[in-house]
Formats: sequence, structure tokens, C-alpha cells
Amino acid sequence: MPTNGLHQVLKIQFGLINDTGRYLTAESFGFKVNASAPSLKRKQMWVLEPDPGEGTAVLFRSSHLGRYLSAEEGGRVACEAERPGRDCRFLLLPQPDGRWVLQSEPHGRFFGGTEDQLSCFATAITPAELWTVHLAIHPQAHLLSVSRRRYAHLCPQEDEIAADSNTPWGVDALITLIFQNRQYCLKSCDSRYLRSDGRLVWEPEARARYTLEFKAGKLAFKDCDGRYLAPVGPAGTLRAGRNTRPGKDELFDLEESHPQVVLVAANHRYVSVRQGVNVSANQDEELDHETFLMQIDQETKKCTFYSSTGGYWTLVTHGGIQATATQVSENTMFEMEWRGRRVALKASNGRYVCMKKNGQLAAISDFVGEDEEFTLKLINRPILVLRGLDGFVCHRRGSNQLDTNRSVYDVFHLSFSDGAYQIRGRGGGFWHTGSHGSVCSDGQRAEDFLFEFRERGRLAIRARSGKYLRGGASGLLRADADAPAGVALWEY
Repeated sequence: MPTNGLHQVLKIQFGLINDTGRYLTAESFGFKVNASAPSLKRKQMWVLEPDPGEGTAVLFRSSHLGRYLSAEEGGRVACEAERPGRDCRFLLLPQPDGRWVLQSEPHGRFFGGTEDQLSCFATAITPAELWTVHLAIHPQAHLLSVSRRRYAHLCPQEDEIAADSNTPWGVDALITLIFQNRQYCLKSCDSRYLRSDGRLVWEPEARARYTLEFKAGKLAFKDCDGRYLAPVGPAGTLRAGRNTRPGKDELFDLEESHPQVVLVAANHRYVSVRQGVNVSANQDEELDHETFLMQIDQETKKCTFYSSTGGYWTLVTHGGIQATATQVSENTMFEMEWRGRRVALKASNGRYVCMKKNGQLAAISDFVGEDEEFTLKLINRPILVLRGLDGFVCHRRGSNQLDTNRSVYDVFHLSFSDGAYQIRGRGGGFWHTGSHGSVCSDGQRAEDFLFEFRERGRLAIRARSGKYLRGGASGLLRADADAPAGVALWEY
């Protein structure tokens, strides 16, 4: 299986919501904790770590402070320990409704409370000691079975999700986690939900919702009957098995879902590696050999293209481009220049990649003309979740406008036409730009938006006015940013 950062397990960060709907917060001042925040931001993010000992206890580390939650014998709680001590050890007790109870392992008391009145002194579990888990990661990812080392993907012919793929290739491998009634649903790329009997359904019904459990840094999904999702049978069909305790078969990793793209050259044919190692624009349909995994280097902002045959595009002698490199190097990096609906690629020799008369790609041009421009299409986000610096994009209640600072997210539907994207929201309305840069979600006609992949995992969205979509102090999505940076970049 390829490395070079292609398969990176996501670090699971989460928030904890108490019975009054407020998030557990670690404050910098005095290292105090409270449950006052209405939304999930940096101070509300936590990481679960196994206890260094051999027991069943876990540790809660604040992502913001890098310090550990602790509970003293008298019930005082804080987040000041730089290294985990005895008072930092908690037992995690999942409840039937999906919520968690945190019990101090050395003292046997339960952690809970409201606002700034938190303690770990309760001897019985009441609503004040119940916490809902809210994942803080971007919810679109690949799901890897720990026991089979195979990826889950939609199988349209069998009408199921199966963990039998060696690589998470193509749109079928995209899984979206949907937070629903304190639990999580698994949504396939065609917008259906996985039910515990293995069937795919259109509504997030009770049997399509799961309680999250963590074990040794892995995820398990428990259904409403207390059984766990697992790959079953030779095909690895995902459904609830017989086990009521998670073993290796019931554990999964979430891996980052990098953008997968197809490129169309000036001859209106797809760039492909179907006929060998030379990268050529010579195919009329988009299948695996025409799909490339694109990664952007965080420092240089240059990108690599990885093929389904297991090689990176690389610059070879006389400017040729071949999909043969097994490691990332200077010659596998390409600078992207966004040119409206098209993109140009500059190789490490300082020249632009062009399509030669025989369809082969070569970095031999000093200037950009028609043969140096490509249409780049993102294929593995038919449904889209956007997160900015302040939170997720979500429909504003009672309005046609969009919030950019929410803890919860809406799923939007994406379509593509001639280098531009159209975005549909709830009820089928299209995103469109209004007066003074406003962005609304109730359009009857599709409006084109341009996607520019600027950083690793982040894109800029350009409206027809030429301005970029951004978040900001108002919490509303607007199309009035001049540059694709900061609040105008979106995790997707």
C-alpha cells in the first residue's frame, strides 16, 4: 500500500455536550473548566488517549492547552496537568442513548454539572452527568476496517457498503458522518444511510444511527440493539454482527479523503495512464485510469498527482510526464495556476505542461495557450461539507442565507459543468449571489462557482463577480473577498 502521506489516519478530536446543550471548555486562565460554550470551537476540542497502564482507564487531553483533565478526591476538576497523573484517569461508560458518563477511576465519582459549576463528586448518574460526543474532525473521510485492512465503499450492484477495497479509489469510497439525535449515521456517496442490517435507506431512521465508541484510538459503531458494525462474509458487507463488545473485527480507522480529480485537455479527451506509463490525453471516458489523487504540499502549495497504477506523475527527460515515481520529489511537484474555468500546470523545470499533437503531456511550453490549459474536475465530493475558520457552513434558520460559524453542518449537493460547479442546498435550491455580496441558497437556476484548490484540504470558491466566498464577524457567507486566503479558504 502506498505511503508518502496518501493514507493518513485522522486524529480524532471531539467536543462533549452536557444535558443543557453546552460544550465542555478548557480555559487558559487558571486552567479552569466549564460547560458554558454554545458551539464547538478550539477551546472545546478534546482528544481521548489510552492510559499508559494496562487498565481500561482513558485520559482526556485538551487540544487547545495540551493539558489533561483531572478530578481530585474532593470533586474539584481542572485541566492543568501537563503530564497525566492518577487523578487524570477516567472510566468511559457509554449509555444506551449514545451519551457518555465519565467516572473518576481512582475515586469512583461521576463528572458533570452546568456552566462553571462542574465537579466530579456525584455518586449516582443523573442527566447532569451525561455527555454527548460531537466529532470535531471534518466528517468526510475513508473508512478502513482494522481487521481486514480493506476500505469501505459503496457497491451499487449489490446495493450495500462493503469493506473489500485495497485502496479508497473513486467516489464510492467517500463516507460522510452525519450527526443526528446525539448519534452518528454513515452516509454513502449517493446520499443513502447504512442501516444496521446492511441495507441502504434514504432516511436516517433509528436503525441507521450509531453510538460512537473509542478503543485504542480506533472507532466502533454500536447500533440501537447494542451490536457493532463489522465487515461480514467474504465480500465484507458492513452490517451489525453478533458481538455486543467491540473486538478487532468491529474497529475502524478514519482516513483523510484527499481530492480525486480528472483532467480534460484541449482536445476534449481525458488525461489517462490507460495505455502505459506516459501520461496522455487520449481517452473518451473517465474511469480509474483517468482518475488521479491530488495532494497539495502545505509549504510550497505545489501539488502531486497519484495514479491508480501506483505512481506519481514525474518530469522525465525532454520534458515528458510519466506516472512512474514511487516517492515524492521535486520532479513530482507541479505549480497550479488558476485561469478561470481552466488550470495550467508548471513543472519543476519552469515550463508549462502542454498536450502534444499525439496527446502525450510534456512540460515544454514557456507560455500558456489553449494546449496548456486543462479542465480539472473534483469527482469524490458529490456531496459537500464546508468548514471555515469559525465553523461549518449551514442554512440559517428561517432565512435563505448561510451561516459560517456553526458546530453542526449541512450537506450540499455538487454538480459540474465546463470547469465550474453548481451547489444545491436543502429543498433543491441553488446557491446564488445577491446584492452587496450576499450568498443565498434558494436559487431557481444554477449559478456557476469556480473552485481553486489552494492548500492541503482547503479550497477557495470564486463567485461570478470575481470575488471569493468568505466567512467573517457577521457569521454569514459572503462573496466579497479579494484574495483566496484566511477566511476565504474552506476545508472540504
